[in-house]
Amino acid sequence: MRTVAVLALDQVIPFDLATPIEVFTRTRLPDGGPAYQVRVCGATPTVTTAAFTFQPPHDLTALAEADTVIVPGLTDPTAPVPPEAIAALRHAAAAGARIASICVGAFVLAATGLLDGRRATTHWLAAAALAARHPEIDVDPHVLYVDNGQFLTSAGAAAGLDLCLHLIRRDHGSAVAADAARLSVMPLEREGGQAQFIVHDQPPTPRGSTLEPLLQWLEENAAKDLALDDIAAHAGMSARTLNRRFREQTGTTPLQWLHRARVRRAQHLLEATTHPVDRIATEVGFTSPTTFRDRFKRVVGTSPNAYRAAFRRPTAG
Repeated sequence: MRTVAVLALDQVIPFDLATPIEVFTRTRLPDGGPAYQVRVCGATPTVTTAAFTFQPPHDLTALAEADTVIVPGLTDPTAPVPPEAIAALRHAAAAGARIASICVGAFVLAATGLLDGRRATTHWLAAAALAARHPEIDVDPHVLYVDNGQFLTSAGAAAGLDLCLHLIRRDHGSAVAADAARLSVMPLEREGGQAQFIVHDQPPTPRGSTLEPLLQWLEENAAKDLALDDIAAHAGMSARTLNRRFREQTGTTPLQWLHRARVRRAQHLLEATTHPVDRIATEVGFTSPTTFRDRFKRVVGTSPNAYRAAFRRPTAG
């Protein structure tokens, strides 16, 4: 039986803390025996969360005795990590423990230096902050989890379930993992990454930007068949000048901005209507359904049909 240690620091996120406890304690081997022993380990005798206070039954020394250490996120991911927790995680890694973070727990794991030079992920809302705080880490905001072998990271919230099921499959195979997935009422593998859950807002532009009128015009005319020359003509400048100003003020190109606006509109139609995908492609401005599907998957991380299945709003009555 393998041992899983769950690190509980002050202000731990309850969902991140409970996810590995529930998943691993309920996992059963083919003979019906428990697959894991779970230990909750704290750096202090009492741990406070946003909802309750509890006393972890184990201290940090238990981390080095575990086969796997799970690092949940904290309410404030930028809060200083206790030095003793950093030391304990490094000691556990040196002892051969597999260490996995959930959601913004990646900030805690990053503070140890164990993710330096590696690819990692976290909740999409916090990905930019993690990359800025730890430029030595290759942060990928589009995936549900990243497996580097000894060190793993997951995206936000429910992605912790995906990570735990992945660990179970690594340890005990697909049959045991599939049984754990059924108990969690989760698919063993979800289609797409966390990109499908990201709200793609209109790219920001500085207040008073000279492109503001053009961006409004693009938004209103996104469904039309617009080429770069059309956009440049409306803006009254050359295509080269338009591209340069667009990159300066929005960080992207006119056509990329237009494609993103079309995809945002397509997401709304997939959620709110029963229109066929090919019709939606035409309505939002794509001349080819194939091009639409390719662009949609590139931006959202999944297909239009899979997105609709996951997010379509139920009709009244």
